[in-house]
Amino acid sequence: MNYVFISPHFPPNYKQFAVRLNEEGVTVLGIGSESYDLLDQELRSSLTEYYKVNNMNDYDQLLRACAYLTFKHGKIDKIESHNEYYLELDAKLREDFNVPGLKSSDLKALKYKSLTKELCISSGISTTKGKVVRSFEESKSFIEEIQYPVCVKPEKSLGGEYTYRLNNDEELNKFFIQKPDIDFILEEFIQAPIITFDGLVDKEGDLVSISSMHYAAGHMEIILDNLDSIFYIQRTIPDDLLEKGKQILNVFNIKEGFFHLEFFRLPDDSLVFLDIKSRPPGGLCLDAINFAEDSDIYKQYARMIAGKELLPILNKPYFSSFVGLKISPNPPKHNINEAREIYKDMVVYNSPSPPEFAPLMGEYAVILRNPDQEVLKKAVDFIIER
Repeated sequence: MNYVFISPHFPPNYKQFAVRLNEEGVTVLGIGSESYDLLDQELRSSLTEYYKVNNMNDYDQLLRACAYLTFKHGKIDKIESHNEYYLELDAKLREDFNVPGLKSSDLKALKYKSLTKELCISSGISTTKGKVVRSFEESKSFIEEIQYPVCVKPEKSLGGEYTYRLNNDEELNKFFIQKPDIDFILEEFIQAPIITFDGLVDKEGDLVSISSMHYAAGHMEIILDNLDSIFYIQRTIPDDLLEKGKQILNVFNIKEGFFHLEFFRLPDDSLVFLDIKSRPPGGLCLDAINFAEDSDIYKQYARMIAGKELLPILNKPYFSSFVGLKISPNPPKHNINEAREIYKDMVVYNSPSPPEFAPLMGEYAVILRNPDQEVLKKAVDFIIER
């Protein structure tokens, strides 16, 4: 099997996809803009070949790369980046090389928020109220229905960029004066905890692995208010979240790959659907899941792609937590060495984060785990204390 991995070096932990696929006998072929000599040694050892391009946004270069790899290694069976930024490139390459997986037409309902909402509403799924707006006047008319504060974000998903909370007409007017020349969707602002339904499905759409994160704050608040990024991997999945998640995966026809769904948990305990991604949750989320499960989701994925028997993950022996610390301008009171000294084996990972992750995921990452969530929360509170 020939598996083309788009930009295999980023984020750094995603090299594990290449490592595990190679271990399962899959031929992994990389395409990226990073120099081969600068690739991580373990990643280089897992790639049968690496084709360097000068510009990942130049589709012709990617087209030539895939054509060369096809000529040299035979038909391509899979093309993936697992990266929001490249999902459309993945889909177009699949079309041009007749590779199974999501195509450009499939991505529209996943990338354009108004189409996502339309599909949800037609399927009876409760979701946030929203409307694509192109003027102050059009926005004001809709705001009369949903009231301030409101949230504005790009109609086409950009992974959290250009997302704002607006509290009054003055901020709305300023937004339209300064906004980039792209379509935006205006949504009701819901103040409620955000939880996720994440996992992996096989070719038939059956669940291979599932997990749920509880965010301490939403992505918009983390960026706008410069908050630490904190989430907790839960040990169990609530029945209503599992049922609603399976319904949405069926509606959007997600198969043989990862998914990331976000919901608001309202005070009456009901769920309101927020967003869907046809990729893994980003950053170190998969690693936090691995630490909670004492498993290897990268290996599960590789075995699924290789057509091998999957080892069921029946439970999670731990809660785990990701803490993305915002070091500047207000560094935490305690350094990581103090945390490791006090909490010892609870701290299972710590390292600086890639600069690209800083606004949303913090400048320094820590992952902890413990069977008791309250014990875990106390450790997190210590780490983020100012």
